[in-house]
Amino acid sequence: MNTAAFERVKLARDSQRPTGLDYIRNIFDGFIELHGDRRFGDDPAIVGGIAMLGNLPVTVIAIEKGHTAKERSFCNFGAPNPEGYRKALRLMKQAEKFGRPVICFVDTSGAYCGVGAEKRGQGQAIAENLMEMSTLCVPIISVLIGEGGSGGALALAVADRVWMLQNSVYSVISPEGCASILWKNAAKAETAASCLKLTAEDAKSLGVIEKILSEKEIGKSEFYDRIRALLAKEIEELTEEPELVGNRYDRFRSIGRTAVVKE
Repeated sequence: MNTAAFERVKLARDSQRPTGLDYIRNIFDGFIELHGDRRFGDDPAIVGGIAMLGNLPVTVIAIEKGHTAKERSFCNFGAPNPEGYRKALRLMKQAEKFGRPVICFVDTSGAYCGVGAEKRGQGQAIAENLMEMSTLCVPIISVLIGEGGSGGALALAVADRVWMLQNSVYSVISPEGCASILWKNAAKAETAASCLKLTAEDAKSLGVIEKILSEKEIGKSEFYDRIRALLAKEIEELTEEPELVGNRYDRFRSIGRTAVVKE
């Protein structure tokens, strides 16, 4: 059993790990937060708005977990409701209208599965994000900064480039959820984690992500400066890409593709 996988899960969930708002405040200038989905209300689990990346205006969207118990409760522990995903989509369509690149920071164990969320169309909200992001006509970069769980994470990660921090994780389900389904015992989460191929190295080897970001000096100004420079360079390259949407489509179609050997 690969115990290292579950250790990564623990690191990804560390309450002292930088959250989405930490990245927004330390990488971008002049952030203006925008609220609401124009249908139901606002969701503090997803923070989004307009900011400057150097001299370039961008739309930045982040799933926020908070650090303290009070902050985490306010943000629903980073489990977005459908209005959060609809707010994110509203901001992405606004970015497309004005030609702004979109940068997403993902950190969630999954979308909220409460009764209210289901009544308000959680599945539809996620599905609409997947569909609309696949054809958005501006560059999209998504960075997994902690947990990347299920469709709740994928709803902000249908991007031209998907990156992961060294100790983040990305999976179709949490280890506890997987263990509960397969073995009817959430205590087997460590065993499940070793089977899920959820580490950054696993995702890179499977073609799910393009880049693993070092966590050297994480939380310090040097760390944020490094990520800012990487984002600026990547957006510059994507902006010059003439087949942006087609390449995004091909990117996701190629994941999991295997060669057919003819005898």
